[in-house]
Amino acid sequence: MATNTASEKEAPLVEVIDQEEDFLGAFKCACAAFGHQTNDAIWTCLNPGWDTPEGQARGAAGMVKRWRSVTTDKNGNPNTVFLKATLPDQDGCRVIVGQAIWVQASMVDGHGEPPSDDIRSSMDPAALYPGDEAEQRYCGQLWRSLFRRRVEVVREKAASAANPPSVMVLDLCATDPAFQRRGVASALVRWGLDEVRRRRIPEATTEASSMGRLVYERLGFRPEGPEIAYEVDGEFASRERPSNVFMRTGGGS
Repeated sequence: MATNTASEKEAPLVEVIDQEEDFLGAFKCACAAFGHQTNDAIWTCLNPGWDTPEGQARGAAGMVKRWRSVTTDKNGNPNTVFLKATLPDQDGCRVIVGQAIWVQASMVDGHGEPPSDDIRSSMDPAALYPGDEAEQRYCGQLWRSLFRRRVEVVREKAASAANPPSVMVLDLCATDPAFQRRGVASALVRWGLDEVRRRRIPEATTEASSMGRLVYERLGFRPEGPEIAYEVDGEFASRERPSNVFMRTGGGS
């Protein structure tokens, strides 16, 4: 009769990443999920070389740079939180099996980080694709299309009577496929939703892939409108792009 290993029995442990060494393992979870498993054409476009050691080191370094520049709201809460989920391996050592990034977003100073649909606010397309103007332009168009509704909702919060005028955004959630169906993604999302309640933020939002949206629905997210439409130049029209839908836990401002 087969016996379960310790890692098969144990629930994932979710913790805030507080050391640089964890970012490579976290980024590799995204590579396994969005690269090898689903070949997400947006994620791979924004992370060239993701399947090489050099590309993975570059992706992890980008996360470290973002982590080092995290700002806080007027209450001292970090506006961006990087999470890791771990499970013990066969030797009992904890390994990173999933990661998430939660962002408190707001257009009002002191209430969060302002989101942008301009890719240059977060990364340099010229550094991603040196000398390739077309690919640089395509990255910007993907970014603008994917995050347009996020920016609109955060602006709506700023113009409303919402208190605080903030949204908690699930910016990324990835589980190593070898550890899926173990509650890893659910644990990472629940951590953020608990933080939403602790910070008394009106709602959470995310841009959900077809792989993640069922998990998010079980935890209270609801799709808003049809799938996200990608507005790209004609020369890119034939390229494959993944299904994404904007989801939120609240219905309005």
